[in-house]
Amino acid sequence: MNVRPCLLAMLSVLAFFGRAAADELAEVNRLRHAGQTTAALQRAEESLASNARDPQMRFLKAVILADANRPAEAVAVLEKLSQDYPDLAEPYNNLAVLHAASGEYVKARAALDQALRLDPGYATAHENIGDVYAALAGQSYATALRLDPGRAGIPAKLTLVRQLAAPPKPASTAASAAAKSTR
Repeated sequence: MNVRPCLLAMLSVLAFFGRAAADELAEVNRLRHAGQTTAALQRAEESLASNARDPQMRFLKAVILADANRPAEAVAVLEKLSQDYPDLAEPYNNLAVLHAASGEYVKARAALDQALRLDPGYATAHENIGDVYAALAGQSYATALRLDPGRAGIPAKLTLVRQLAAPPKPASTAASAAAKSTR
């Protein structure tokens, strides 16, 4: 499953807070990108202690929790964020990412449906819902094959859907070097 979170869109969409909040957000994000997850989370929580409703910091906290392999906590933060700010599509997209990662494709589809109702031009959510539908198709084909192993067309469909849902393979070292040399 190749569903993508969308931190950058959320950060750009929610640019309505003051300079101090933006600086704090940038620092937490810097810590996160530097791999200092514990420090980033601590700084996010300190910031939220003084401004608990800050949607950007709450969203970033959820991303940090997801990065730290704490998906249940990330889901809880995103669910509360989507309740408090029901017009934002990004929390729904990221909820879908977490649901899909745990194999909860029906929940992921519902979250993406909501994201796309809110923002029909949200390309990441469109791509993610395609990935979720591919995963759901794979589950259906696998069930059909288990129930009726003699059905001729199902194995080919299952193989195709699994190829679609597989994460992209990294480029080979030679291909990467060639691509870098042409830039």
